[in-house]
Amino acid sequence: AAAAVAAPMSDKAICVKGGSGVVLPLGGDGEQEWPRALRIILYLLGLAWCFMGVAIIADVFMGAIEKVTSKKIRRYNKQTERWYTFEVWNPTVSNLTLMALGSSAPEIMLNVIDIFAKDYYLEGLGPGTIVGSAAFNMLMIISVCIMSIPDDEVRYIKEVPVYIVTASFSVFAYVWLLVILLWSSPHVVEVWEGVVTFLLFPVLTVTAWCADKGYFGSTESRKSLSVHEDMTPEELADAESGVRCEHGDNLTSEQIARILAIQQTTNV
Repeated sequence: AAAAVAAPMSDKAICVKGGSGVVLPLGGDGEQEWPRALRIILYLLGLAWCFMGVAIIADVFMGAIEKVTSKKIRRYNKQTERWYTFEVWNPTVSNLTLMALGSSAPEIMLNVIDIFAKDYYLEGLGPGTIVGSAAFNMLMIISVCIMSIPDDEVRYIKEVPVYIVTASFSVFAYVWLLVILLWSSPHVVEVWEGVVTFLLFPVLTVTAWCADKGYFGSTESRKSLSVHEDMTPEELADAESGVRCEHGDNLTSEQIARILAIQQTTNV
């Protein structure tokens, strides 16, 4: 009932005669006699074709997820006699669940395939896809986001409590892996360790949601944002002009929309 981390060494490598993998070589042992240069070209073309297919599937999947998470409902307020639009999904919850699943689906599937194909004996490919992707997101993505900001501009973290929660869980994830793989049960992942690791995800989601609502700090609980859909273009232009005069001209359209939504929610 446990999964070993290291698989026994194969008798023959996949690139020599008599060696084989899950799918390749397609031509069997006869393919091993082809010229190496020809095999390199064919495998590169096949790899590029697979990458294109994964990109298309992931793009469609992400589009469907964005459609679900962007759903809004309309409610009529009898006091103001106006219709208000509310977001169904909490942005923090959708980013940590569906959006994260959609962006990480390729490496998750690669990890699952590698685990089942090797009878739960894991080599570098299985865990490497998850750990490598997380490390890339933590280091490279953050670095690119910082370096891409112009010298004369600044960016601020919009939800600091949520950022603290997600950053803490990200670091804890690596520490937890060291605990279960090197201390608790060296080089073996037991069932209870996998269950506890899986249950940490809903704990993260609930904790981040509580932080988003302001339950862990002095920040007030944020109300659901709403936007008037019956505002005329002239009214909307006047409202945007007022927000820019009060908060500055460097605001983006999304920031202006959120400020207007907060003001309208406060007036409800």
